[in-house]
Amino acid sequence: MTGSTAASFTADDYRARMERAARTAADAGLAGLLVAPGPDLVWLTGYTPPAVTERLTLLILAAGQDPVLVVPALEAPDAHRAAGAAALTLRDWTDGKDPYAATAALLDTSGRFGISDNAWALHLLALQQAMPGSSYASLTEALPMLRAVKDAAELDLMAAAGAAADATFEEIRDVPFAGRPESEVAADLDRLLRRHGHEQVDFTIVASGPNGANPHHEAGDRVIARGDMVVLDFGGLRDGYGSDTSRTVHVGEPTDEERRVHDIVREAQEAGFRAVRPGAACQDVDRAAREVIAAAGYGEYFIHRTGHGIGVTTHEPPYMIEGEEQPLVPGMCFSVEPGIYLPGRFGVRIEDIVTVTEDGGRRLNTTARELVIVE
Repeated sequence: MTGSTAASFTADDYRARMERAARTAADAGLAGLLVAPGPDLVWLTGYTPPAVTERLTLLILAAGQDPVLVVPALEAPDAHRAAGAAALTLRDWTDGKDPYAATAALLDTSGRFGISDNAWALHLLALQQAMPGSSYASLTEALPMLRAVKDAAELDLMAAAGAAADATFEEIRDVPFAGRPESEVAADLDRLLRRHGHEQVDFTIVASGPNGANPHHEAGDRVIARGDMVVLDFGGLRDGYGSDTSRTVHVGEPTDEERRVHDIVREAQEAGFRAVRPGAACQDVDRAAREVIAAAGYGEYFIHRTGHGIGVTTHEPPYMIEGEEQPLVPGMCFSVEPGIYLPGRFGVRIEDIVTVTEDGGRRLNTTARELVIVE
């Protein structure tokens, strides 16, 4: 059931992305963009190098210039097969040559460039040495919204990834929980995500009882018991686009307090969703969800932002957090995931991926947000 993003997009799609990125960089006062192997390179060109090594691979984008991909000669055949290869010029270099001098010859040596967050220091320092007058800013700093707004084809892939995560939850709620270690349930989540088309699983959080009070708990050998609240948070990439959903289940009948806390988080998640609309600030989503939890007396136990962007990675800008005034734009996709975490006792989190529409928001996860009882 797995697929390939290369089959989903054409060279014209990648050409349009590279042209838009170059224009956006110019509008931001940059001489261009330097894109190393990683999610930005995949999104812009469809190319994933066969291995990330010490050899320089770098996409060069600048307004008014054809895109150039600098690649090691031994990897050039792979680059030529990339879905976006027809939209760019390949410049290969052989071992024993100086790739940084060759790259500098293609650039404004006194310019300021946006560079991939995950570019190796080895390469950045060598470029600075080759171009002493140059300066750099991370892409997240310089162009935080570069990949934030998805087109119709991307939204279809995001929706399919969300549906696969939903199908995973519908199946996991029927597996035994009591008497099994968290790690076994996490392995079930991994298996189900892959069965439903994920080629990559990024996380399978299974946080039972007091472990639920740790938002990023890694599933371990704690044996799940009757009476436990269990936070499930799982996702990854399906056809190159991300899923991420959280539901909180209970093993056997919950206490009145556990039901009340879960209801508060569900109400907060709904309030965050209702705040999604074009022109609203990212922080408005956080404020709406946080206000519900604070009003119920649990404000100090909501210890993380309300959401994060998602696309070709499972965490990326924009972020739904106080102080983020970036306005929401149709096509943005992000999580809405408030939680309450009571140290030493239990935690609750409910998360959907939401996309901004022309008049509000649309959930990409549609499984029940009510408290689910498992055995």
